[in-house]
Amino acid sequence: MNARASFTRMDQSSREDWGVIVPEAMQMARTLPDRVLAHLQLLDGDFGGFPVDRLTHCLQTATLAHCDGRDEEYLCCALLHDIGDTLGSFNHPDIAAAILKPFVSEENLWMVQQHGIFQGHNFFHHIGLDRDMREQFRGHAHFERTAAFVERYDNPAFDPAAEALPLDFFAPMLRRLMAQPRQSIYKKAMAEG
Repeated sequence: MNARASFTRMDQSSREDWGVIVPEAMQMARTLPDRVLAHLQLLDGDFGGFPVDRLTHCLQTATLAHCDGRDEEYLCCALLHDIGDTLGSFNHPDIAAAILKPFVSEENLWMVQQHGIFQGHNFFHHIGLDRDMREQFRGHAHFERTAAFVERYDNPAFDPAAEALPLDFFAPMLRRLMAQPRQSIYKKAMAEG
């Protein structure tokens, strides 16, 4: 068993306690890509009525972006854009955005966060919602980027006959992306730890 801190209330913690906790947190951070990939695999075989399962949809989305020459960060966003389907039935883009937030640019984060509303342009009218809901964002700096993501990659990625590169192709990219956060309130502490 690993060493453990001795406090029972956070306000009673000591530097020594955090000397125990921080190395454990750093180890957990190093294995984040493994946990994300394992969670993404939960989408395998989950069709939810769609023509392809949710993992295939994510892989097709990332494959289309790869074939279009997008960079690794963008490909990771494409790969993970629907990872929240299993936990966020009513807000799946928020789950994906929360996972990606420490590692991606503001424009890619916004794209992932809003992709559900932008994809809604293609089907909201079939379920009694306003297909033009995305118009509330018209004029936003990342509107066109997000519209293009949906149009080029997310929207056409429901084809059972389409190519989908395997998860192993994208895994090294995800590992590189998640090797070091760009922004996090814990970034300095982790660097010093």
